[in-house]
Amino acid sequence: MLYGLLVTVYALVCLLLILLILIQKGKGSMGLGGLGAGTQMLFGGSGGQDLFQKTTWVLGTLFMTGSLLLALMKSYQNQTFAQRPARPTTAQAPASPSLPVDQA
Repeated sequence: MLYGLLVTVYALVCLLLILLILIQKGKGSMGLGGLGAGTQMLFGGSGGQDLFQKTTWVLGTLFMTGSLLLALMKSYQNQTFAQRPARPTTAQAPASPSLPVDQA
């Protein structure tokens, strides 16, 4: 259950990181952030880029840490699964009813 929750959070971090990177205005005026007017940005002239950059660094760190954590969790699950002893199979054939044998 914890693994599924972490995978969901990791997927959300990935999507947010992608969207945030596409919104930012690059050095070469590439990306979706450069589609607006030249000097008008979402948070003013230059104040927004600092916020976007800090948020990108935080999401990037969460991305790296999350991928490492999920990989370690999955390898631990595989190791514990491989070390489990196999269940003893005690399935026996059903006993057929014994019929009385006539002795003559």
